[in-house]
Amino acid sequence: MHPLIQTRIASHLYAVTLLHEDEYLLARVDAMAKMLIACYQQGGKVLFCGNGGSAADAQHLAAELSGRFYKNRAPLFAEALHVNTSYLTAVGNDYGYDLVFARMVEAMAQPGDVLVALSTSGNSPNVLKAIEMAQQKGMKVVGLSGMGAGKLANLVDLLINVPSEDTPRIQECHMLVGHIVCEIVEASLFS
Repeated sequence: MHPLIQTRIASHLYAVTLLHEDEYLLARVDAMAKMLIACYQQGGKVLFCGNGGSAADAQHLAAELSGRFYKNRAPLFAEALHVNTSYLTAVGNDYGYDLVFARMVEAMAQPGDVLVALSTSGNSPNVLKAIEMAQQKGMKVVGLSGMGAGKLANLVDLLINVPSEDTPRIQECHMLVGHIVCEIVEASLFS
C-alpha cells in the first residue's frame, strides 16, 4: 500500500479531531447555522464565493440548500457566484478578476442576506472585495478559512477558521462544517 494513503487519512482525522475538540469554534459553526436560519426566515438569500476547490465547495453547499439535503422540501435561495461562466469571463476581462464576485454581490444583495466567503488562505483578492461589497450592501458575512485566516479574519462578521494550514485538510473541514450547517438549517426550517 502506498504510504500516503494512511498518512493523509491520519492528517484528515487530526484536523477533524482538533475541530471536534474546539468548543469556541463549534459555537461559531452553531452561530453560522443560526445566521442562515434567520436570513431565510426573513425572506433572504445566501450567496457563496470561493476560488478553485473552494469554488467547488461553494457550489456544492449552495446546491444542498437550493436543492435538498435530506428532506423533500421547498427550495431555499442559495447561489455560488461563479456559476455563470459568460458573466465571469466578461467581468474578468472588462473589469478584472478581482471584481467578479463583488459585482455579482452588488447586483444581487439585499440587507439581511448572507455571504459565505471561502478562502483557505483568507487572502483571495476577489473574495475580499466581495466581502467589502457585501458589507456596503448590508449583508452578514461568514468567512470559512484555514487557521491563519489572513486578511479575511478582520473583515467578516463570523469567522470559522478551521485548525489546519494544509489546503486539502482545510477544504475537507469546510465541507464537514458546511454539511452540518445545511442539515441544521433544513431541520430547523422544515421540521
